[in-house]
Amino acid sequence: MNISSEWFNWEPSLLVPAVYDLVWGTVAFLIVAWVVYKKAWPTFIATLDERREKIEDGLLAAERAREEIKAEREQLADEVTAARKDAARIREDAQESAKAIVADARSKANAEAQRIVDQAHRQIEADRVSAEAELRTDVGSLATVLAGRIIEANVADRDISRQVVDRFLDELEATTPANTEA
Repeated sequence: MNISSEWFNWEPSLLVPAVYDLVWGTVAFLIVAWVVYKKAWPTFIATLDERREKIEDGLLAAERAREEIKAEREQLADEVTAARKDAARIREDAQESAKAIVADARSKANAEAQRIVDQAHRQIEADRVSAEAELRTDVGSLATVLAGRIIEANVADRDISRQVVDRFLDELEATTPANTEA
């Protein structure tokens, strides 16, 4: 029992307070702890709960934003793919249109060239006929003059002159192709 009597009979020191200080300190601590538990603790818990909810809401919002961004990226990728397909289709249509335009221009150019060639042939034929008629006239006059000098008479009848000249030219034409073929 010596130990227990020593235990209660000690003298206060700098490190060990007196018993009444311990009792009143403990009572004051318990009162303060009870007031804190009843008044401050619910506010503290409410603040923590509010923060937790805000954090959870923020995390949910971030997750929803990530999902929305992912969906938008997929949508944009689909739109880019569709745009590329449209661009390829437009390029193909443009190339086909260009080919059609070139083919149309070629056919128009060929038609115009054929028209020009036909017109040139007609002009050449008209020039040939005109030159032939002029040549007949000139040859007829020269033949008449020549015939007049040969027979030393003036061939006055134009109808007879024309008949003679035409017969001469016909004979000349008949012999000319034979000569050219030979």
